Amino acid sequence: MRSLIALSLLLSSAAYAADDQPAGDVPTKEAKADAAKPDSDAVKASVEEDAQPVKRSIPFHGHTLSYTVTPGHLTIRNDKGEPLASMFYVAYTMPSANGRPRPLTFLFNGGPGSSTMWLHMGSFGPMKVDASTPETIPGPPFRYGPNPDTLLDISDLVFIDAPTTGLSRALGKTEPKDLFGVDKDLDAFTRTIQRYLTKYQRWNSPKFIIGESYGTTRAAGLSRSLFDQGIQLNGITFVSTVFNFADFQGDQELVDFLPTYAADAWYHGKIPNKPPLDAFIEQARQFASGPYAAALQKGNGISDEEKQSIAQQMAQLTGLSPDYILRSNLRVQPNRFQRELLRDRHEVIGRIDSRYVGTEPDNVGEGADYDPQGSAITGGFVAALNDYLFRDLGYKTPLIYRPNNYAGIGDDWDLTHKSAEGPQQIADTSVDLADTMRQNPRMKVMSVNGYYDLATPFHGAEYEFGHMALEPQLQQNIRYHYYPAGHMMYIDPVSAQQLKADFAAFYSSAL
Repeated sequence: MRSLIALSLLLSSAAYAADDQPAGDVPTKEAKADAAKPDSDAVKASVEEDAQPVKRSIPFHGHTLSYTVTPGHLTIRNDKGEPLASMFYVAYTMPSANGRPRPLTFLFNGGPGSSTMWLHMGSFGPMKVDASTPETIPGPPFRYGPNPDTLLDISDLVFIDAPTTGLSRALGKTEPKDLFGVDKDLDAFTRTIQRYLTKYQRWNSPKFIIGESYGTTRAAGLSRSLFDQGIQLNGITFVSTVFNFADFQGDQELVDFLPTYAADAWYHGKIPNKPPLDAFIEQARQFASGPYAAALQKGNGISDEEKQSIAQQMAQLTGLSPDYILRSNLRVQPNRFQRELLRDRHEVIGRIDSRYVGTEPDNVGEGADYDPQGSAITGGFVAALNDYLFRDLGYKTPLIYRPNNYAGIGDDWDLTHKSAEGPQQIADTSVDLADTMRQNPRMKVMSVNGYYDLATPFHGAEYEFGHMALEPQLQQNIRYHYYPAGHMMYIDPVSAQQLKADFAAFYSSAL
């Protein structure tokens, strides 16, 4: 059960890399643990903290943005003072312009098992990989350079790699599996943030978190674990959200995905007389949560007449044939949709970003064998991160940067969770977020989602936020934004520009 949900249902099939080593913010369905063997790279990790600051600047909208970039390691310890892990971070800081503490934002990707390479090199830092078009990045050499949409002018930024990913490693007597689990991971990140605040004397800075994918699961849980340690957040941004793993099962999953199917069909020209996108998606939302959800709930009790009617309506919204929908019993799984939508063109669409397309060896398969988006951008991100960190910044370490550790985690991720409402067999950290919002009614929340995301559908985020036990005045603390891109909407230039404007307004509201 643990493996099934963690690797197949939760956040499966993101990006793939060579040698069957998946990359991307979420693990693939095929990600399996290698045979148990010593981690020779981990023994090189030092219990001693290090920081290697470098002065840098970039041109920024007519002037120069000067900052200090500090790659380094923080050592986190248990309550007995024993070392648990060496946590790698890259911090971008600037002097305050008004004498008041600058906002401080902690950022991380998800997986579980992904490094924070994607957010670091693709989103809000001062340097960014050029992945501006939904096709394979040209290169090498790959292009990266100053980011016109960085958040550094608004907030200091700290990108943190999860334990055993990137350059983060277990220490001392800690085995990697001791860090694999919802609550173990929350403990590691809570201690890391505490340590950073202490080391750099940032306890009185306004504090924000940005988490992506499984990082949203982590961020929601962190809102409570940090609050319990006296760390009050000003705001949290959830990028491509999933709180409740159980929502990736059964009929609710299909209700959540249907509006994304509609968006994908619209993008790829499968909807006649293309209506305005937002209006079309709203039509799909209403159908998914209304007639479609009601039909699925009837199970085998649905009449043939209603089944035919639902199939016809689905066909008009998704670009699939009524016959295919009926043969799927009205339940078209995401992996099947990924293969079926453009089967007539002999193409498959991406899961992390459905704007990307690829081909398969034949045209009769059930699902896609790889994610076209992952194959298109992974090489560029891995090369750029290593070139930037080790050549440009000159960071010295004996460790090898791990884009992910999916194989190392394998089936060992513990999904149980001690939530604000008690023990959970399958984590739902939305209850932690709701609890924190009730206790800290000043904390602001922003949900950002891509329309073309077949890993964490935007309607699923709406469902999860909409089922949090919050009074109306607290619901008003949540704002929602949508972009014509995928899971990593920040790589799309148009979306990135709007995203920056949305972040600017969000930070202003939370300070």
